[in-house]
Amino acid sequence: MTLAPLASIPPTARPSLRSGAFLMIFALANVGGVIAYMPLLTLLLPLRIEALSGDARIGVISACVTAGAVAASLSNILFGWLSDRSVRSGGGRRGWMAAGVVLTAISYAGVELARTPVEIVAAVVLFQFAVNALLAPMMPIMAEEIPDAQKGLAGGLLALASPAASAVSATLVTATFLPDASRFAIVALIASVCVTPLILSRRRTIVAGSVAADPLAVAPMPPRRDLVIAGCARLLVQIAGVVAQGYLLYYFESILPAADRRALPAQVGQLLTIAFIVPLPLALLMGRLSDRTGRRKPFLLLAAGIAATGLIGMAVATDWRGGAIAFTVYAAGSAVFAALHSAFAMQLLPDPEWRGRDLGLFNLANTLPSLVGPALAWTLATPSDFGTVMVALAGLTLCGGLGMLGVRAWR
Repeated sequence: MTLAPLASIPPTARPSLRSGAFLMIFALANVGGVIAYMPLLTLLLPLRIEALSGDARIGVISACVTAGAVAASLSNILFGWLSDRSVRSGGGRRGWMAAGVVLTAISYAGVELARTPVEIVAAVVLFQFAVNALLAPMMPIMAEEIPDAQKGLAGGLLALASPAASAVSATLVTATFLPDASRFAIVALIASVCVTPLILSRRRTIVAGSVAADPLAVAPMPPRRDLVIAGCARLLVQIAGVVAQGYLLYYFESILPAADRRALPAQVGQLLTIAFIVPLPLALLMGRLSDRTGRRKPFLLLAAGIAATGLIGMAVATDWRGGAIAFTVYAAGSAVFAALHSAFAMQLLPDPEWRGRDLGLFNLANTLPSLVGPALAWTLATPSDFGTVMVALAGLTLCGGLGMLGVRAWR
């Protein structure tokens, strides 16, 4: 099925200046959504598990990631479906986002109070339900309220979230004088401040892929198979993200002598910030170019290749410098792929009445890797060797990029 290229969008359908302002509001809300979970899952939780479990940390964090992935998968579909019903009944999705902000703040208390591995796993499950009440209604807003001609740029702006969240993580880790309760309170406050402008904004109506377009110009919907193929491709790439980011602290412990690990948590936090800042201009540039050319697949394939190269570099690195450079290369390719892929996926939704549900199902490509990734890490990695698993992840990432060539429809 071939859909109209972006070049054929009539002048009346071009995005307005107000669309640009809304892009920034949505990008800020996405920053808040990522801040709501990244500091916890990438640094605060691994540190807490390491303090409680010692050498058994890989097994405990794998249990947390696995149980959390199941909870995230189910809750994202649930809250996406509920927000669809709210829209169909004349309401909107923003009320669910507001509830998600409150529930996420409350769920941090459960993580902070956990004292045993079982309690930590249970707390992570509750946290995933809460944070997905915020995240699940947010992404359909991108599909519904941002014009197609700006979706590539919007995808590029999504890349702002990771460096912002990483900066928060690094700051919290280095602020050793803060108790855990204060750290969670700070995360909750920053996330809510970022998300509030979108919650308070007025719902916008997009017809035929642009604001205030001709209501008779209804674009044909792509076949569901394209969304399935895109989801499978993203799943392969996201498996690498689960291991490369979730196990990053343990990866560096495997290549550094014990004497050099004292400041490692702070170093990892700083590295995450730098690694996620680097791809920002690339994501914005490629997103805008994909908007102007109407072609996203070549950029996706290039980004996957860069990410795979970085993972190979991590497999062969033997010191901090080599591992840090390789991770930065990986993060650049992965961030650009994720940003452009999100933009592309919004244009592949087959049913406008059930965008929240379909995006919840599509989100399985983000959550199921949390089941596969820990299994790979458990099977192929040891506390002293992550080389084999990094090579396997590079192969999966490249396959994910190639898989996008199977998507036929575009608009």
